[in-house]
Amino acid sequence: QVQLVESGGGLVQAGGSLRLSCVASARTVGRYTMAWFRQAPGADREFVAAITRSASNTNYADSVKERFTISRDNAKNTVDLQMNSLKPEDTAVYHCAATQRWGLDRSPTLYTYWGQGTQVTVSS
Repeated sequence: QVQLVESGGGLVQAGGSLRLSCVASARTVGRYTMAWFRQAPGADREFVAAITRSASNTNYADSVKERFTISRDNAKNTVDLQMNSLKPEDTAVYHCAATQRWGLDRSPTLYTYWGQGTQVTVSS
């Protein structure tokens, strides 16, 4: 069982930056592929970024590529999402997720563990 807790959300103007952090309860977080998803009101949960166990590979949604960076520190059981050049369309609740699958999957149904989410609001 892995518990995930996100933090770092807030209100920011367009063009600004935020850094989200996800802390995992498991000491073996290094055994999980980690990802960030987001969900806007009335919309489906959307893939944002994923990172492999060793952080050797990452995968990004086209809409955030070149603006967002996912990283992890297995010693600290954390996964971060650095978000730059934020746009109003980035407004959503951002969720951290974990899976024991090896691939950088984009489907939320393939992730087993989820955090409660943190709200990100970007004003125009």
